[in-house]
Amino acid sequence: MKSAAVILLACLLFVDVKGMVVYPRGRCKCKDEGVKFIPPKQIEKIEVYPPSSSCQHMEIIATMKENGEAKCLNPESKFSKNFIKNAQQEKRILE
Repeated sequence: MKSAAVILLACLLFVDVKGMVVYPRGRCKCKDEGVKFIPPKQIEKIEVYPPSSSCQHMEIIATMKENGEAKCLNPESKFSKNFIKNAQQEKRILE
């Protein structure tokens, strides 16, 4: 009888732990707020990551032409806001 109770208790604990939401930490690609400006001629490509469950901040990552280095752009900077605005307008034109 005791072993049945222990098994039942173990199953209940397993179900409870399995259903818990675990938020991953440190999943953001940018560790700081990023730079405010990069000369456009030096940029090979730009990737924009919207806020998600793994990172609550918008991230803008620019890959440099010269060395392939990735630099984070500050999403609140004027340069970044203009870039996002222009990209959205281009997307509307292409659709």
